[in-house]
Amino acid sequence: MAGLSVLLVLVCLASLLLGAGDVGPARAWAMLIGQSDPEARFVLESLRLPRTLVGLVVGMALGVAGALLQAVTRNPLAEPGLLGVSAGAAFAVALALVLGATATTMRIGVAQFGAMAGCLCVLGVARVSGAGNDPVRLVLAGAALTGLLLSLTSLLLLFDQRAADEIRFWIVGSLAGRRLEHLVALMPSLLVAVALILAVARPLAALSLGERVASGLGHRPGLIRLLVIVAVALLVGAATATAGPIAFVGLVVPFAARALAGPDIRRTLWLCLPLGPLMVITADIISRLLVAPSELPLGVLTALCGAPVLVAVVRARRMSTL
Repeated sequence: MAGLSVLLVLVCLASLLLGAGDVGPARAWAMLIGQSDPEARFVLESLRLPRTLVGLVVGMALGVAGALLQAVTRNPLAEPGLLGVSAGAAFAVALALVLGATATTMRIGVAQFGAMAGCLCVLGVARVSGAGNDPVRLVLAGAALTGLLLSLTSLLLLFDQRAADEIRFWIVGSLAGRRLEHLVALMPSLLVAVALILAVARPLAALSLGERVASGLGHRPGLIRLLVIVAVALLVGAATATAGPIAFVGLVVPFAARALAGPDIRRTLWLCLPLGPLMVITADIISRLLVAPSELPLGVLTALCGAPVLVAVVRARRMSTL
């Protein structure tokens, strides 16, 4: 945890120093140590610092949400981007934009409602069809739900050019242009999510041993699932409304955390706190530099990192069943 925290500080510093514009590392560092440079000050304080702080919060939210979703479904492939949770939030935001919503707080609330609907659909499929016992089937069901929601989102945007222009770059995930006001708007829902996570962490560890064991220890599996759904919806909805539907963070981060900490969900959640921002901010830095002076969408970079991990998890799961 200490090593990851130090690495995260270094990555945040790199996020302040590196960018696609004219303010390079030397000018940015000179401004940080006290030299007067109005252009560098504007770039760091108004552009790079807000997107770095938003990346910190979004990475934590998506990493923890992925770990919670995997724990409650007992499936290592359960990830908000793969199972339609992020797509549900994106569809809800697109619908709100088409209907005329522009306030940040309204968009966050709508996205959280859409994410909760996606969570309910995922767990409904897992419970009714038994797909929760087969990670590949669950991902296929989530892919179908994601495809449906993205198609409906595209259909909505065809009827509203203003909403299409506003959502075009956001829909693939990006931290560009984010301000501190976006971060302040996330705080109330994130505080509620933290309270819920603290309440369910110990019962969720018992639930990983099975419903009978959890019930025998005095926990209520149905209530645990409901609280986890609400926490995931708050986290994913807030992150998606702010940075767009960034895929694979909720898959890669818990996978790495379990590799370092073992299967205990409480240790996994702790390690997701630095690992999530590490992935998001590193991908954001690369997205700025790879095609400078332009920028790649953040979601493209996270997808390139997450796809090999998805293949590795599926292969490991399949080999374990042979």
